[in-house]
Amino acid sequence: MTALLEAGNIVGGYGEARILHGISLQVATGEIVTLAGTNGSGKSTLLKALLGLLPRCEGEVLLNGKSIAGLATEDRIDAGLACVPQVANVFKTLTVHENLRIAAARADSSAIDEAYANFPALKPRQRQMAGTLSGGERQQLAFARALMARPCVMVLDEPTAALAPAMVQGIFDMIRSLPARGVGVLLVEQRARQALAISQRGYLLDQGKVVLEGDAAGLLANEDMARIYLGTAVHT
Repeated sequence: MTALLEAGNIVGGYGEARILHGISLQVATGEIVTLAGTNGSGKSTLLKALLGLLPRCEGEVLLNGKSIAGLATEDRIDAGLACVPQVANVFKTLTVHENLRIAAARADSSAIDEAYANFPALKPRQRQMAGTLSGGERQQLAFARALMARPCVMVLDEPTAALAPAMVQGIFDMIRSLPARGVGVLLVEQRARQALAISQRGYLLDQGKVVLEGDAAGLLANEDMARIYLGTAVHT
């Protein structure tokens, strides 16, 4: 598989505090890759490094084989790296359609129609303020906005956070559909076991380092590592 996103020896942090200690990873065509670890392991900091949002960062970031390490965040997005952050991922005081129109400024003229086709639940709510949507609908809008730029890789930061349990499976179904759209996925998710269940590969972080990587099924089967880094299994 062709690597879409490659990070090499990422080191960085905030001020004098070093959080990341030489992390390397990749996301290939058709892959969902989960980044797991305990709180404070460096997951969100790594996402900021990939997106150009970490104030002090060293290392290489390649997108489609080209370096984006020196680019500003908006230029990385134009190059094909999209992000759905955990919070502030839509404009709550604007309507659904206005949110899409803003995203369409960086896309082609068919992007809004395509967004409604991909997320049909949004069309009847196009005049509704985004802040009044349910959590699941708001995430659909955030995904639609990110996809309008036709990215090759989407970075998802805790996409099911604060959602009602009934909405969680729908979000995972949305994520699982992304590779069929030609989009690779790097996923940070508090429900790490469920995330790995829809992933091809995963990386486990601890104290800013990759402590284990491999195919997702293998990580889930490693009981000792899973208990430490993925939490107690939930049996239903």
